[in-house]
Formats: sequence, C-alpha cells, structure tokens
Amino acid sequence: MNKVAHYLQEHLIGEVFTSPDTRSYFSTDGSILRIMPSFVVYPRNENDIRKTARFTWQLAERGRVIPITARGMGTDTGGAAIGTGISLVFPAHMHKVLELDPKSGVVAVQPGTNFGMLQQTLHTHGRIIPIYPLSSEYTSVGGAVANNSSGERSGKYGSARDYVKSMRLILANGELIETGRISKRELSKKLGLASFEGEVYRKLDTLIEENKEIITNMPQLPKIASAGYALADVKRRDGSFDLTPLLVGSQGTLGLISEVVFDSEPFNPETTVMTATFSTRALALEAAQELAAISERPAIIDFIDKHLIEDVYRINPQLLKDVIDPPLPEIMLYIEFDDASTRQQKRLAKKARKIIEKHDGFLAIANEEHDVDRLKAVRDSMATMWTHVEGSARALPIIDDAVVPIAQLGALLSGIDDMMQRAKQAVYGVSGSALSGAVHVVPLLDVTQIGDRQKIFRFIDEYYALVISLGGSISADHGDGRIRGALLEHQFGATVTELFKAVKAVFDPYGTLNPGVKFGTTLDDVKLIVRSDYSARQNLQHLPRV
Repeated sequence: MNKVAHYLQEHLIGEVFTSPDTRSYFSTDGSILRIMPSFVVYPRNENDIRKTARFTWQLAERGRVIPITARGMGTDTGGAAIGTGISLVFPAHMHKVLELDPKSGVVAVQPGTNFGMLQQTLHTHGRIIPIYPLSSEYTSVGGAVANNSSGERSGKYGSARDYVKSMRLILANGELIETGRISKRELSKKLGLASFEGEVYRKLDTLIEENKEIITNMPQLPKIASAGYALADVKRRDGSFDLTPLLVGSQGTLGLISEVVFDSEPFNPETTVMTATFSTRALALEAAQELAAISERPAIIDFIDKHLIEDVYRINPQLLKDVIDPPLPEIMLYIEFDDASTRQQKRLAKKARKIIEKHDGFLAIANEEHDVDRLKAVRDSMATMWTHVEGSARALPIIDDAVVPIAQLGALLSGIDDMMQRAKQAVYGVSGSALSGAVHVVPLLDVTQIGDRQKIFRFIDEYYALVISLGGSISADHGDGRIRGALLEHQFGATVTELFKAVKAVFDPYGTLNPGVKFGTTLDDVKLIVRSDYSARQNLQHLPRV
C-alpha cells in the first residue's frame, strides 16, 4: 500500500484495497470502456464516506486531485461507474433497508441495496417502486437514483426522480446534508449558513435566478429523459427549493449518496398480460398509440422489432415456440395491465383486444391461450442477444439508451434500419417502450476489429444525431456517463451546457467527484479507453433484460 492507502485504512472502518486484481475488477462496468482506479474503498458507514470525501478535498486544496467514483453493482453502460482515483464501492456493507412505513409505503435505504431485494421487501408489505430498472435484480438503489433510472412501467409511472422524496448526501468537502423540499423561509436560513452547504445553496440559487429564461426555454424532452441536470424543478414559483430533483440523475458528479428515501405504490401481483404481433410497424405503432390513450393506460406497452425477433429465433427458436412461430412478424407488442381491480383489468383487456384486432394484430392473452409466465418468458427471451457471442463479436451497449416522443418511434425505427444498412451491419436488435418512447439498440460488433471499432463511433454520432433531430433525449434509462456526456452540447446547445458546468462547479469546485462523467470527456477521449475485449460477464448470474 502507498501512503494514501495507508492513511485511508487507518481512518476508515471499511476496507481499502490497492491489489492489481481488485483494481482490475473495478476498472470496467457495463460499458465498453476501461479505466483503472488507484484505490478501492468499501465504506462501512456514512462516516467512512465523509472521511474519504474530506480527505480528497484537503488534498485537492493543496493541488493534488484524487477523484472519487461512487459505484454500486457496476452495470452502468455509459462508463459512469469507473474512474482513475478512488472507486467507492457501496454494496459490500451499505446495503440495508433502514426504515419502512407499511401504511404510507415510504422506505429509507442505503445506496448499496440491491434494487430487486428492496422490491421483494416491499412486496411483502403490498408495495412496489414501479420505476424499477429492467436490470433491478443486479442493480443497486444508489445506481438507479444516480442514473434517474426508468424501466418497463415508466410510461405509466415515470422515472426515479418521481419517487425519490429525499436523500442524505455527502458534499465534496465531506459535509453531510439532507435534501427535501423546503419553504421560502427555510431557504433563507440555508442561504445564511456559513458552511459549504450554505455556499452551495447561495450559488445555486443565484445561478437559477440569473438564468431563469434559459432554464424555462430549455428543450422540452420526453418525461423520462435523464440527459444533463434537472434544474427546472429545483426552485418553484412559490419560492420552495429542493436539491433532490437535481441530484437524481447526476451520476455522482455533485455529491455522494448515503441514504435514499422513496415513495412507493400499492403492489398488485395479479396482472393481465397479452402479446400482439403485426405484419407492419405502422399498424403496431398506431395500435400502441391508441392503447396509450386509454384513460386507464396499461402499465407496459413494450415493443420488439423484427430484427431482434429474427436474431432470437436464429439463436434459440424454442424460446419463442407457440407464441411467435414462422412466418415471423415485423414487430411484437407486449402489454400489461396492473390496475387494482381484476374486473377493471378484464374490461381494459377487452378494449385492448378491439384496438389490436382493428389494426390486424394477432393476439395472445394470458390465461386464455398461454399462462402469464410463458408470455413474459417470450418478452424476456429477447435478452438472449445481450449474452450472445458469434466468434469475437458481442452485443455492445453503445447506442442502448435513448427516448423519443412516441409519435416519432416510427421515424426512429426507420432511421435505425437506414443507418445499419449503410454500415452493412447485418446483426442487430431493437426493442423499447411504446408507452414511454425509450428505445434500446443492440448491434453485434467485434471490438478487436478496426472496422467494427470505427462503426462504434459512427453509430454513436449518427444515432444520437437522429434522436436529437426527432425531439428526443440521448439519455433515458442509463444516464449520460462518459459516452453520451460527450454529446451533451449537441443535445442542449452551448449556453445550457455551460450552465450545467456552472452547476457542477458549485458542488465540486476542485473536480473530485466523478470527473469526466457528463462533462470533460470528448469522443476522441472515449476512443482511447475502449476495451481491447468486451464481456458482460458481471451480469451473467442473472438474465440481462432489454
């Protein structure tokens, strides 16, 4: 151990590692990137986080910057869970459900808590956090909040930002603060504090007041968008103020989360599930828009495009047997109603049947032709693509995240096909939500081949330019990270991007909090840290989801 590691180990209860094997393990996340950390720290409690942050702040004051990268399960596909300095790994010790009120459904948890385990705990009390990411079985709560995660039910319920009530946060200098909406009078008290917390409130309030017009005129992105920082809801017209919306989705660039308080919803395990296949995309998307317009909208309207269906059928046709048989459809919709009343679900299913039949869809309803698990298994089988290997080629998470207005889904899917044809990319899959507009594209590429490495950046450039042109957001489920962070100025323009950088400087004046994430990384920088090989092995104990 070097002097820094010795100092940290002497002052922390948790463990500090500098071994090559440990550092190598934490040099990758779910992305195609690799950055070797200098230290790996497993904090045991809030004080360990505070001491680590305070130590790096003091070093930075003397001109030596050691970055801190907060890390949960390491599934981030944009490179936000890797960094050069300290990898602060939460799941080892800080994984507890601290408090749960069964009546209100409010729950307080530590950031390293597994999201799937949290859901199981809530289910025993008849509750659910419905914005769970599709990777919830192998995702941490802290990671979900840091990315403003969304998932299969987000078209109905929103994103993490809609369910985080408050949090305990360690600022860059080690100060502990609690967030939550405060009144105009309470804000005045915060502005008068002599601490770094007071400085943050003063500077941020000034930034918001001086840039009201810019904030008001920021691009109106789809609801679950997570690009940039969410400034619009920090200060409301009544003068109330809340840092929480800003911190959700900030990916550890503004502070280190030590506790999160969530709202939840009543949980109904009995849902009505159906699938529908169509001969054209246009018919399917028209049907989806009508389904979304039902007053009691479905919880889920997922779509799986023909390319992904064809890929799964080629890899393992048994996964689709009796639900999707040749001739294979152009597109499949997976629909789920979760209303509290079974009677209501049946009524809505009848409406859905009429809409689907009107658009010439072939319908399969659970408990009629198939059981619920069978239809869900067909939808989940599309994740086969995430773990499929052909020679050295693998499914790369490079354009796996975006969201567009649902009226633009058809244009986006056509644009994806055109892009792939121009690049002579034969194997790829597309899936997403026709309710939220989230889209996931999975090309099979070989990072050891120069031609495919060039395709990576060609696809990133072309795809996200298309998304932006359609009024969409480059980031939805997964956050900006390093890859999409390099495109923020294309998304928002120079003026808004500079405002975001000013916000970052308020919270992190020395640049110790996850530098290079959201800002400070170009695509040329990204090219230098692409792995020489790629594997999603960290997810293999669970079935990845698309």
